Amino acid sequence: MHATTGNDAPITIPTTHNGPDGSGNGGYSAGLLAARLTTVGGPAVRVTLRTPPPLGRPLTVEGPADAPARLIDPEAADAGARLIAEAETVVVPDTPAVPGDPIDPATAKDAESRYPGLTLHPFPRCYSCGPERAEGDGLRLFAGPVRPGHGPDGVGGTVACSWTPHPVLDDGTGAVDLPDVWAALDCPGGWSSDVSGRPALLGRITVQALRAPRVGGTHVVAGHLESIEGRKIRTGSALYDAEGRLLAQAWATWIALPS
Repeated sequence: MHATTGNDAPITIPTTHNGPDGSGNGGYSAGLLAARLTTVGGPAVRVTLRTPPPLGRPLTVEGPADAPARLIDPEAADAGARLIAEAETVVVPDTPAVPGDPIDPATAKDAESRYPGLTLHPFPRCYSCGPERAEGDGLRLFAGPVRPGHGPDGVGGTVACSWTPHPVLDDGTGAVDLPDVWAALDCPGGWSSDVSGRPALLGRITVQALRAPRVGGTHVVAGHLESIEGRKIRTGSALYDAEGRLLAQAWATWIALPS
């Protein structure tokens, strides 16, 4: 099931595409809005999430196609919760989101067995990284450690997993559509931090989608922990093909839930 999209159509996030139960997966929801401003190979877009995206009901988009866009919930009971997200095109940083050489597919596959979410996951039915989702029902991106960080928070550490996009993700051309590329870049970045011990929600994400991943092909998704400042966690993530060519990358800020 794909979301309702189109230049003038409302956006409806499918009930299957959750992060925490009851609200939209951050990356996928942000990607739906970003698709109003860009395409694969187009400009990078930064999306700021203002409130958890609701599932299964029409959300409206305000703003012209070539300007900042706002995702609005017209049915929100609280006026302060009407603004779901804001998006705008941006210039990406000069530095890569994940430093160092690309992770090879064999190393990424091996790292999946060390994915902390297999034993303790705050959102086990997450569309992107939930182990309770079946093949074809979720992306099942299980990023485990491949490069150690430093200090008590492991800043500088890198995680990775392999990804073979399922046929249900085919956009009709054999490629994965833009919102699912955003979803793939979402959680692997988050798991570069201690999500099991310190759950966090996506607050802002900037994605540069250079090329679309191909359905059925072998890919690698990597996440990198850039910094932790109080409740703010900054991460990078990157999507590569089997030959190590960069297809897309993201820079994100997560907000840790109050303990």
